[in-house]
Formats: sequence, structure tokens, C-alpha cells
Amino acid sequence: MTATFGLSSDVWTALLLSVRVGLVCAVLTLPPAVLCAWVLARKEFPGKTLVDGLFHLPLVLPPVTTGYLLLMVFGTNGVLGGWLYHSLGVRIAFTWWAAVLASAAVAFPLAMRAVRIAIEMVDPRLEQAARTLGAGPVRTFVAVTLPLALSGVISGFILSFARSLGEFGATITFAGNIQGETRTIPLAIYTHMQQPGGEAAAFRLMLISVLVSLAALVASELLARRMRSRLRRSP
Repeated sequence: MTATFGLSSDVWTALLLSVRVGLVCAVLTLPPAVLCAWVLARKEFPGKTLVDGLFHLPLVLPPVTTGYLLLMVFGTNGVLGGWLYHSLGVRIAFTWWAAVLASAAVAFPLAMRAVRIAIEMVDPRLEQAARTLGAGPVRTFVAVTLPLALSGVISGFILSFARSLGEFGATITFAGNIQGETRTIPLAIYTHMQQPGGEAAAFRLMLISVLVSLAALVASELLARRMRSRLRRSP
């Protein structure tokens, strides 16, 4: 195996796949997280507590359970996955898209919570003033709420990315552990730990995982501070 910067090709493959899965996960997670966060922050409706609990369920469920539920829905014999496979020839389970969906399922509550807190901190009177001036709900959200809650949106994006980097249980259940296809950093660490003499590679992957995740969290905090500083300086 070729090596670059002392890392084997297997390590680079796992790292690049993890970054790709994490970025796609964050992009796909953010829009529904923003929408659900706004609904929970600004709307009152029957069963709101139950809906809130369902949205946060992946935080407390064993990740393997989440992966199994995804397999039941999107597997080739699943409710939706069966139709996609037999009608359109599209297979999701045990592909890198399955790794994306598994990461998105467990990252969604974190992103939604970050955005919801930011929206709740926006003064509702500013939104009411915009509505009084003739702005509709969508324009008010885009022009007033979203810019003021942007730090939370950015934090939600980066938290989704960071959570994806550490996802293991749901991924191995729904996407499998396929070299070059679904073997992200956590799965690669697990694989090397099962192999004789694989401790060194597992240790290197562990260090990479820690550094990338820490960099993402630090970037999230710095961006959030910058956004808050700009909002304070704005007239």
C-alpha cells in the first residue's frame, strides 16, 4: 500500500470518505433542522411536546436501533427502499448514501437544537415589526429571523459535520463496513483493532478523528463569536 505523510492508503480513504459523508450529511440535515427549529420555537400546537421528543429520540436511542430502523425503511426489502430498488433500481442500504443517512439521523437533533436556541433568542418584537411593515412570514424569516439566528445555523451545520465524523453504530448497521465505500474513520478504527498488529493504524486514525472533530468545534465557536460581534456592531 502506498503512503502519504506516513499514512496508508486505507487511512486516507477512510479520512476522505468521512469528510465527504460529513459534509453531505451537514448540507442535507440543515434545511429540515432549521424548519423544525423555527416551528418548535415560534409555534404552539397540540402534541408539541411529543413532536419535540420524537425529534430528539435519536439522541437517546442506541445508535444500532437507529440503524436498524433505517434498514427497515430504506433497505431493499424495506417500506421505501424496496420500492426504490424494485421500481427504480436505486439501492441505498450498504452504500455511502446509507452512511450519510445514518449520520444525518443522529446529527439532526443536535443541529435542530442549536438553531432552535438561536431562534428563541431573537426578539419576537422585531419579527412583529417586520410583519407590521407588510412583510410576509417567509420574508420575515429570511430578512429578520435567519440573519439574527445565523450563528446558531452555522453551529448546527458544524455540529452535524462533527457528529457525522464520530458515528459508528447506525452506520455499521445500515451501511455496513465496506472498504472504500462505507468504512469511515470510526469503522476503520474498529477494523484495525480487530486485526493483529493493527493498533498503530487504529491509534493514528484516533488522533486524526480527535483533531478533525476538535477543529470543527473550534471553528464553530469562532464563527459564532464573529457573527455575534457583527450583530452587535450593526446599526
